[in-house]
Amino acid sequence: MEYIYTAMLLHKAGKKITEDAVKAILKAAGVSADDARVKALVAALEGVDINEAVKKAAITAAPAAVASAGSSAPAQEAKKEEKSKEDDKKAEESAAAGLGALFG
Repeated sequence: MEYIYTAMLLHKAGKKITEDAVKAILKAAGVSADDARVKALVAALEGVDINEAVKKAAITAAPAAVASAGSSAPAQEAKKEEKSKEDDKKAEESAAAGLGALFG
């Protein structure tokens, strides 16, 4: 997770996400950087609109949080909603396919 946090920190600061920048932040935090993971992170984020990815992640996480909190809606209604959202999830998953390897 520290690799993702590093990328988000660089993005929030308006800096370019490069291997050297990621390594510098990890070193400052006292984390030994794995070169392969740093390269994978930078390659996976190349051309990705991080703001859009964060928005999609927040939209995806919200229904999951509501469902885990315990809903009073009948199970049949929840299943219908899940089926309609499955198509949306598939589209989001394909957009973020390269990022899955980073959570190693």
